[in-house]
Amino acid sequence: MAGSTFGTIFKISTWGESHGKGIGVVIDGCPAGIPLCEEDIQIQLDRRRPGQNKYTTARSESDQVEILSGTFEGVTTGTPISLLVRNQDQRSRDYGTISELYRPGHADYGFDAKYGIRDYRGGGRSSGRETIGRVAAGAVAQKLLAEIGVSAKAYVSAIGPVSIDRERMDLDYAEESPVRMPDPDATKEALSWLDQCIASQDSSGGAVECVVNRVPAGLGEPCFEKLDANLAKALMSIGAVKAVEIGDGTAVQKAKGSENNDTFLYGEDGVPYKASNHSGGILGGISDGSPLFIRASFKPTPSIAQPQSMLGKDGKCHVESIHGRHDPIVVARAVPVVEAMTAVTLADHLLLAMTSQIGYVKKIFG
Repeated sequence: MAGSTFGTIFKISTWGESHGKGIGVVIDGCPAGIPLCEEDIQIQLDRRRPGQNKYTTARSESDQVEILSGTFEGVTTGTPISLLVRNQDQRSRDYGTISELYRPGHADYGFDAKYGIRDYRGGGRSSGRETIGRVAAGAVAQKLLAEIGVSAKAYVSAIGPVSIDRERMDLDYAEESPVRMPDPDATKEALSWLDQCIASQDSSGGAVECVVNRVPAGLGEPCFEKLDANLAKALMSIGAVKAVEIGDGTAVQKAKGSENNDTFLYGEDGVPYKASNHSGGILGGISDGSPLFIRASFKPTPSIAQPQSMLGKDGKCHVESIHGRHDPIVVARAVPVVEAMTAVTLADHLLLAMTSQIGYVKKIFG
């Protein structure tokens, strides 16, 4: 299978299936000398872990990470970092009735059409469990970015018909919210909406936003490796993401140039800054020194308990329910995944940008 590797210098390759023996990632290109231990990665995996409350899947997994290579005496060595999480609570029997059926909203038919064989147990590589490798790699990328003060913070901005009120936003509260919304009132409304979805054996879509502060200007490789293009690719590669917006996003179609343009000013330190940030921190595919603002829209979880019509390999339609343990909504657990893919993309572009001027080369080798 091609397509399991992302990045140019800071490169990650994820592997494993939902109901296999384990899930993992190999990270190549990470600089030596970065402090790294399993706890640094575990913190992020715990945020993604299933079974946190009734609004997430009941699958019981500790998701304990093991560092197999790439560190010595608590720091990275510059060699490939291999990370492993063992699966512990597979219930493959839940999927026996649909082994010959194509579930609505799933990648079943696509995998069959492409490979002539598919792992029907939880979706295999198309399962949300595949994101473990991404989150683990993202934790390493965030350690790299932290060395220059860059930090990414994601949160849920919408669930179904409920959106946060930006005047009530409290990013510290987001981690207390069962659905990671930075708005207590919106959280209550969203939980009521999700209770209705659960009662009707249904699911809901939602949106995750990510803000990245202290991003240096100059990251991005025009024309085909622009920062915004690669961020969009990174987030669109997350299962269930159907749209990605940067800055004002789709709202720009209603704007005038005089409204959308961000004016540059000189700060007291002599460094240019923008009076507004409609661009979301990226112009011409290159970071402009402003905070990055990204939004990813997630579709409703396709695995719902309602009886649905499913096409079988026998050419007939069968009415079946999907058994197993599934999230009524994915966005709460997707927050660390969005942060991770954002961090991996930025780490890669940070290392790429070091080659853009001869002056940078001279600072290292001159």
